[in-house]
Amino acid sequence: MGTVTSISLVRHGQVHNPKYVFYGRLPRFRLSEEGVRQARSAGRVFKGRQLSAVFSSPLLRARQTAGQIVAFHPRINLRFSRLLLEIKSPWDGKPAAMVDQLHGDIYNGSGPQFEQPRDVVIRIRCFFRRVLRENPGGHVVAVTHGDVIAFAVMWAGGAEVSARNKAGLHKLGLADGYPATASITTFLYDSDSVDDRPQIQYIRTC
Repeated sequence: MGTVTSISLVRHGQVHNPKYVFYGRLPRFRLSEEGVRQARSAGRVFKGRQLSAVFSSPLLRARQTAGQIVAFHPRINLRFSRLLLEIKSPWDGKPAAMVDQLHGDIYNGSGPQFEQPRDVVIRIRCFFRRVLRENPGGHVVAVTHGDVIAFAVMWAGGAEVSARNKAGLHKLGLADGYPATASITTFLYDSDSVDDRPQIQYIRTC
């Protein structure tokens, strides 16, 4: 292509979750006040930059985060993609304390109707393919969820895509070890092939 295509995956801001449940794909989980502040901080990072498009997962917390980003780009219409959704898991609605005991592995033992890490990578690469096709040389921002970003980083970094490798993301360029809320992980493609491994840049916005 001769130019670089940038795809910035933004993790949504902190969520209002007073009952401390694993909310997953459950509806109506909004940003907390701190989450709104975080999302605004992410939006400021993109202020003044020329963006080709802004996408969001359909879930409320992602839409609210994306809304803070497009507020700095009033000429851009927010678009939605199910390819950016939170992972499909049997743990939705369960106490988050139970999930914490799994140390990030909510995949082992789940049935075939639920996603595995490799399934998440397949769909985020489908999103990457769409961006490369529609916005060559552009900069696209997409608001999504923690594990989606984590597995994309593993793939781009050439690591085995697995839940246990979430503990080693700092080795692949994520200074926080896992995508922080409202953080920005940018995948830089210098070709138009989704099979090529993009470079990774990570920014913690707050």
